[in-house]
Amino acid sequence: MRPSSGTENHGWTETTVNLCQSLLALSSLAASVGEGARVHCTLSAEVPLSPAQKVLLGATHPGETALVSPEMSFFDSDALRLHNVIWATKDDSRVILSWNNNLTKEEAKKYTVKYILSYKFFNTTKERKERLQEKEKKIHLQLHSGFNAKVKTQLFAKETEDIIKESDWTELTYKAPPVYIQNLSCIIYNISFFNCTWHIKAEAPEDIQIFTSYRHVGKVFACQQYIKNARKKNIGCYMKEIHFQPSRKINLNITVRNLRNSSRGLSYFKAFTPQKIEKLNPPINISVSLENRSIKIDWKPPPTIGSARKKCFLYQVKITDHKIANVTAENYKYPFHKPAKRCAAQVRVKKEICIANKIWSEWSEPVFIHDEKTMDILLLSLTLFCSLVFLGVLLIYACRRYRCLEVLTTPVPHPSNNIKTWLADETHQQQHMSMQMEMNSEVILRTAEENRDGNIQLQKCLKEFMLEDL
Repeated sequence: MRPSSGTENHGWTETTVNLCQSLLALSSLAASVGEGARVHCTLSAEVPLSPAQKVLLGATHPGETALVSPEMSFFDSDALRLHNVIWATKDDSRVILSWNNNLTKEEAKKYTVKYILSYKFFNTTKERKERLQEKEKKIHLQLHSGFNAKVKTQLFAKETEDIIKESDWTELTYKAPPVYIQNLSCIIYNISFFNCTWHIKAEAPEDIQIFTSYRHVGKVFACQQYIKNARKKNIGCYMKEIHFQPSRKINLNITVRNLRNSSRGLSYFKAFTPQKIEKLNPPINISVSLENRSIKIDWKPPPTIGSARKKCFLYQVKITDHKIANVTAENYKYPFHKPAKRCAAQVRVKKEICIANKIWSEWSEPVFIHDEKTMDILLLSLTLFCSLVFLGVLLIYACRRYRCLEVLTTPVPHPSNNIKTWLADETHQQQHMSMQMEMNSEVILRTAEENRDGNIQLQKCLKEFMLEDL
């Protein structure tokens, strides 16, 4: 004997169920089949649900989808009551998944009742599994076009927490409108800049255009500047001078509209926590110093929109020819053995301790620790200086030991009378020669002048002689 149960209808319409004909007369049915017999509710054709059937199955709200477990055993009263009804209700960007069982209040008090929910979004391989005590789960669709979900009930003994009984899985498939974008990514940088990018799927209609806005701290902001591809489709949005509150989420609204069709477009929502998508600037005030044969690098964290406590930051230090090191403090030391000729240090940062953030900042500008050539010159200069000091000390000691200073400081004796007479004669001869030279110069000049006058007289005589001939 197999009475019929219900089946699901995907979408937003109410699922219709064909109930077991004997479900309302369970006591007489159980008595008639006797011990050892089993009665099952299996999938069958769809018929409208009456209000009484809705209440019995737990689907009491408009727009809900009801499901009876595909197989319910009527072997005993405990097994009969361990079946579930599951339905979905659309709520803005969420789907509220609800379920119910037909345990009585006395039975619910007698045992600890828990539920195992498992669901997986379309086109993904990750299955999310949770153990709940509530009969409801809010699932955010974001950019997913639907999911498969299943739930089952478990009864535990209150004293020992041992599992007493569990139901079979009750499954539900929820289909949402198609999603035409993928690889959505948003970041916050420079404290007040917000940037989002996405890709358009190949199967998207040719005439669609994508528009975005976001809601934050009760205000809605439209995109200030769109980023377009070669086909002039919006594939990104750029906004600046935005004030973010790190504890309040950013709700990004994406609307896909058909430009040739004036009907209402499809809307998708995705929420971001500001600190999780913040890309910090590189650390600031980076300095390098030498301490006890070690190189010490110090820095300060960059400005941020959230908490700036020291424990919130995780740093990475990159030094030439060394492995990248993770650091939680604002300094780093490593032994100074024999650095490379061009040894440089760089630091980058992200938030990880206070809040999980996967976005690293860019590397800071390199700070050069030292140049080997410069170090060699300094070492050579130091060696020469020490050598000169040593030689100077040695020279002073030798001079004191052998009285060199007394010899150098002995006064020069005065010249004798003979030397003075010789010097005087030499001076007299030099003066006589100078006077003779002056007299000779005067004779030469006078002779030259006389010759010049004679030449002038000769020229006059020649001119007079020529005139007389004429």
